[in-house]
Amino acid sequence: MTIGVDIRVLARGARTGVEEYTINLLSHLLPFKDKINYRLFYNAWQKASLDYAWLSLSNVKLNDFRIPNRAFFFLARYFNQPKIDGLLGKTDIYFNPHFFVSPVSKKCKKVITFHDLSFEHHPEFFSWRKRLWQKFLMDTKKEAQKADKIITVSQSTKDDLINLYGIDSGKIKVVYSGVSEQFRPINDQLKLSLIKRKYQLPEKFILYFGTIEPRKNLIGLIKAFEILRDNHSVSLVISGAKGWLYKDIFRVANQSKYKNDIFFTGFIEEDDKPYLYNLAELFVYPSFFEGFGFPPLEAMACGLPVIVSSGSSLSEVVGQAGLMADVSSVDELNWTMDMVLSDSHLKDQLIEKGLDQAKKFSWAKCARETLDVLIGEK
Repeated sequence: MTIGVDIRVLARGARTGVEEYTINLLSHLLPFKDKINYRLFYNAWQKASLDYAWLSLSNVKLNDFRIPNRAFFFLARYFNQPKIDGLLGKTDIYFNPHFFVSPVSKKCKKVITFHDLSFEHHPEFFSWRKRLWQKFLMDTKKEAQKADKIITVSQSTKDDLINLYGIDSGKIKVVYSGVSEQFRPINDQLKLSLIKRKYQLPEKFILYFGTIEPRKNLIGLIKAFEILRDNHSVSLVISGAKGWLYKDIFRVANQSKYKNDIFFTGFIEEDDKPYLYNLAELFVYPSFFEGFGFPPLEAMACGLPVIVSSGSSLSEVVGQAGLMADVSSVDELNWTMDMVLSDSHLKDQLIEKGLDQAKKFSWAKCARETLDVLIGEK
């Protein structure tokens, strides 16, 4: 059997949720059964170089193309060409870890992973370019309808596909993502001290990690922190790359009466992330909408108490191991953070439950369940 895999999502060289999913899943999926051959479709005029161990596997072949993506997306969207399985050679199944438009011939089955439909729920959180891209080049509903099978990373996303697009629930399988083994409690004080100095971190802090953009509700977090700071000697660290409309978030932080206690670290190197989590007192992820949410899972795996927003998929990730707050209520977010910082017994309980909860998510399990979906299509 030959399976084609779309890895165009790796072309930017970024490590947001979809890239994390693709990289970690493939590292466990491709070596799983050597009798399955994989042909990887990698395309962009300018793209990041790839350096992954799974590229050297004997059953893996990288097909590297330089078709300008704008032209490719236009042809694919409006002319259903070129057929990707034709570009790759004989391909029985085509797996797309993201819902990029991907024409294949009738003899080739197609499986797509949907991470979320946030652009349907909150179009205001996306730039006009992304909204145009979704409307004119990515017919997401059509891609879902044409797919032979769909994988979703949460029940929340599965429900959205059924309720918003009318997709038959029978062809959708929920397969939860995993958490990398590097995310764990760390007692290396020297290394922790070096990371603290590297990013100029304060002594005691609440942590947010993720893209800095309106969808993550960081203005609400800053306002809740201002109330909390009146009663707790603690700082707020906001880590991650700048996204769309980040300037308003920085403006609110700079206008805060506690602006000297709000720190923006910028981009965090991949190997440094576990140390960042281990240095924090509390992790808060007040996003308005998520299809899965890697950071809360990573934080729990590192032994950090976690607060997330109620709604969308985050309750599936944290289960009973984290606290949830209404994103529309600054007071409730403040109250929830205050509870954790004021009650050491509650904090210890959340840490213990979080470590157990994180063990339920593994990339090996994700790879096995994904392969079951793929092979089931032949």
